[in-house]
Amino acid sequence: MTARLHFADAGEAADLAAFLARLIHYDKAAAVRLQAAGDTLAVFGRPPSFEVLVIRTARLARPYEHGHDTTLDVTVSAGEFLELVGASTETEPGGNAEVAGVPAAVTGPPWAGVLPPRGGWRPEPGLPAPTAVRALVQGAVAEFRSRIEELPAERRVRAELDRVGREIWSRTIGDTHLPVRAAHAAQSLGFLRGTGLTLLSSGPWLRLRTDYGSVAVRRAGAGGLTVTPA
Repeated sequence: MTARLHFADAGEAADLAAFLARLIHYDKAAAVRLQAAGDTLAVFGRPPSFEVLVIRTARLARPYEHGHDTTLDVTVSAGEFLELVGASTETEPGGNAEVAGVPAAVTGPPWAGVLPPRGGWRPEPGLPAPTAVRALVQGAVAEFRSRIEELPAERRVRAELDRVGREIWSRTIGDTHLPVRAAHAAQSLGFLRGTGLTLLSSGPWLRLRTDYGSVAVRRAGAGGLTVTPA
């Protein structure tokens, strides 16, 4: 019996396909971890340019069920999953979008084994308004490009780009410990839209939650950063 995902409507499938396409833009060999329980599918990815985890959820028309299994937890190729969501999505009677199958499992990258916790999240204060966060990201991108353009040609090497990027994207947002790179990732993946923007924490994790998806990152000390603006 092939595992099947029944989306609540065609819009859910289209939004998920757009997210997968953006993820593949940054890594053509990207893998995603799928977790489905009840009527919610969660898709986890890690665009290498940003060194954060991104999470996109989709509503299902019916609780996930595959034989005797009632949950799905598998790491698959993002490209193969996009093909199923985008090209092989059908419309069932009643208007429910359907994915005919789930791709075969792949050997997951290290990040896929260390996901943020499912519960225990609590609100964190100090996050500016959504418009201010978007302006901050735009200003950071402009600063990065300006500083790179000011470098002599012989200094425009990867190590110098990394140094400038690390300095800019490791800054924190407002009165929080959230690095600017998290908001930059949210912007680049289409999450930083609308007015819903919340910062949550659970243990060492920070999570920037929007109406369109979430970005999760470990608190300061989780490692360096290499970012080039999209």
